[in-house]
Amino acid sequence: MPHFFSNKRLILLMVSIIVLVILVGLTMNEREEVTWPEQFINDSVGVVQSAFQRPANFLGGIFDDIGNIANIYEENERLKSQMDDYAFLSSEVDGLREENASLREAQDMEESLGDYSSLTALVIERQPDRWTETIGINRGSQHGIENDMAVITAGGLVGRIQHTGMFTSQVQLLSDGERMNRISAKVAIEDEAPAYGFIEGWDDEEGAFVLSKIEAEEELEEGQEVSTSGLGGLGFPADLPIGKITGVESDEYGLTMNAFVEPAADYHNIEHVMVLDRNSPELEDFDEEEEEEETEGAEEPVELDPEGGAD
Repeated sequence: MPHFFSNKRLILLMVSIIVLVILVGLTMNEREEVTWPEQFINDSVGVVQSAFQRPANFLGGIFDDIGNIANIYEENERLKSQMDDYAFLSSEVDGLREENASLREAQDMEESLGDYSSLTALVIERQPDRWTETIGINRGSQHGIENDMAVITAGGLVGRIQHTGMFTSQVQLLSDGERMNRISAKVAIEDEAPAYGFIEGWDDEEGAFVLSKIEAEEELEEGQEVSTSGLGGLGFPADLPIGKITGVESDEYGLTMNAFVEPAADYHNIEHVMVLDRNSPELEDFDEEEEEEETEGAEEPVELDPEGGAD
């Protein structure tokens, strides 16, 4: 027994346990007020928590913001890349739609050409300083292209083959204004024979072709359609649309008339063209049939009898 009370550590432990049990017992009961030691402990813990929680929350917020900024930057870069891809695809789709529409119009025009064979070509060159004069196409002599062949779009006649290379050709547009680039044309007149003339150059003030050498007796009006006549040295097919009359005036001598013709084709938006071959197999067969008919219909030559009679 004396040895037990001599152990101070054991006595202190037992006293602490007893005090702790008493405190637990007191705190487990419902009370309206807490004791001052509890208040002291709670306040002390609250002050310490407040002192460390605010800086910790502040630092945590900074790291969260830095992480969010990094995520936003990556997301922004990804969205920019997607926007660039979308813009590229949108432009490509628009281009394909326009190309598809142009090819459909060219196909419709090709089906309406009848006996004339045609070759579709892509416009690959158009210089700004010669925008209204020439264009380059991706078809040449290896594809059967020859000089002076007619070149059309879905709207109508646009020019002729001026120079031919092995795989490319140059097209002289009707809008180049050169007077030597003359095309024989006709004006459709209702219930009457068409009026003939020549497309000779371009009038900048009127923004139209000049159809000249029209007889003064012809009755021309605005809106009448002008097309190729199939005559002339270039040998263009007949009935290719050129445009519509927008005005008529007498020439400088008063002997013939000039008409201004608004182009049927869009000369500022040429992507695909068709080159017409007038010497198509159909026409050659047609010519051969005509020649055979003429030969069959012709009377056989009469052989003269040397003695004065005829068989």
